[in-house]
Amino acid sequence: MQKRLAAALVAAMLAAPVFAAPRAVIADPPRDAAHPARNRQALILSHGDGMNALFMLAAGAGPKPTMLLLHGLPGNEQNLDLAQAVRRAGWNVLTLHYRGSWGSPGRFTLAGAGEDVDAAMAFLRQPDTIAQYGIDPHRIVIAGHSLGGFLAARYAVTHKDDADVAGVVLLDPWNIGASGKDVAAHPETRQDAVADLGDDFGNSLAGTDAARLMTEVERHARDWDLVDTAPALAKVPVLIVAAQHGNAAQVAPLAAALKVQRGARVQAVTLPSDHAFADSRIGLAGITVEWLAGRRARAALK
Repeated sequence: MQKRLAAALVAAMLAAPVFAAPRAVIADPPRDAAHPARNRQALILSHGDGMNALFMLAAGAGPKPTMLLLHGLPGNEQNLDLAQAVRRAGWNVLTLHYRGSWGSPGRFTLAGAGEDVDAAMAFLRQPDTIAQYGIDPHRIVIAGHSLGGFLAARYAVTHKDDADVAGVVLLDPWNIGASGKDVAAHPETRQDAVADLGDDFGNSLAGTDAARLMTEVERHARDWDLVDTAPALAKVPVLIVAAQHGNAAQVAPLAAALKVQRGARVQAVTLPSDHAFADSRIGLAGITVEWLAGRRARAALK
C-alpha cells in the first residue's frame, strides 16, 4: 500500500506545472554602484575547527533575507549556480564545507555534519554577523541537496519554533534512515550500498570511508527516518524538488507524509533529471527562486 501511495505521489509531482524562469535565473541585474553584490570568505567555528565558508552577498542597501545552502555527500555538486540565481533575486547565500570535507579541518561524520549546520545557523544569528553581512534574522531559509537536504530538514525539525527558520528547501534529499532500514531488510545489498556511497569520494573527505559511513547509516536507521519528522517539519514552509532519476521514490513518502499534516505549507515538484539535476539547472533555479519570492512577499506583509 505504501509503495502504491509513493508511486501515485511521484506521478502527481511529475504532473506539476512547469515554472517560467524568473528574471533572476536568466539575466543579470544592473550593477548597484553604492551597494554591489560581493563575495566574502569566512571561517565558521564548529567544535574548535574553522569550516571553510563563502558568503555570497546580494546587492542593495539594508538587511537581506538569507539562505544557508548545504551541499551533499561528498559535495561535488555544490549548486553554486543556484546560489548565484538566489543572490540575483536579492538573497544573501552562505555556503560551507563540513568539518573533514574539502579542506575544512577535522574528521567527517554524518552526525558531525549535523553539528556543523547548528554552528552555521548560530553564526548567522550572531549580532556581529547580522551587522557585518546585512542579514535579516527573521528571514533565514535553510536549503540543502541530498545529504544537505537531510541536514536541513533535521535542523528545521529541532528548531521548528525558532523565528530564524523562515522555510526549508529540500533538493532531492537523502533519507538516511530509510536507506538504513533498506539495508537492514536486505543485508545482501549492503556491499553494493557501500560501493555506491563511496563512488565519488575522491580526496574530498578526511578521516572516514564508505564502510564507516554505512555503519553510521545503519546505526541511525530508526531515528534518522525523515518520514517520522513530518509532523514537526510541516510547521514551517517546505519546498521539495525531487529528481525522477535520483531519489524520487525515497522522497515521495516524505512529501506524502507532509501533505497530510494539518496546516502544512508544502510544495513538491519532481524534475525529469538525475540526482544532480544535471540537465535541469534552470528549472531547479526557477522553481527555487519563485518559491523564495513567495516567502519574501509574505514576510513583507507582516
